[in-house]
Amino acid sequence: MANFDFDLGLLEHQLHLARQNAIQTELAAAGLQEVGHPMLMCILRTAGARGADGLTQRELAQLLHVSPAAVATSLKSLEKKGYISREPEPGDARRNRVTLTDKGQQAVDDCFACLQRVTRRAFAGLSTEEQSVLRGFYLRMLDNLRGNSLPHPMPKEES
Repeated sequence: MANFDFDLGLLEHQLHLARQNAIQTELAAAGLQEVGHPMLMCILRTAGARGADGLTQRELAQLLHVSPAAVATSLKSLEKKGYISREPEPGDARRNRVTLTDKGQQAVDDCFACLQRVTRRAFAGLSTEEQSVLRGFYLRMLDNLRGNSLPHPMPKEES
């Protein structure tokens, strides 16, 4: 008898690796392999769209669930390549606000298109209803792992 928990865990891991490989392949095909940090840049883009004047290194680390030191390394690389800029925060010169440059904005648009292509490939053949159910499962699993106990409503079946 197969260990169902192990099989699901292994399958989830394989799916994660396959998605990461597909993303890297798409980024390379689009000439974006030097970006290397598409999620970080997408978060900066989202913050800018909400009217925020950039984010601090600590805010980025919290959003990405990584250490501020890891974010600092990524930011240094992105800044060197001209994708982001850092400006001292008014009232606290020890903290910098990180924003995308025009080059960074364009790279995010291109990265987002790559991510969309990978997502469309991953969900090919799944109906809208199946995607909705899967989304509900993912949200519940995230809550389980984060220790949250609020249930997410399952989509209503259409009659």
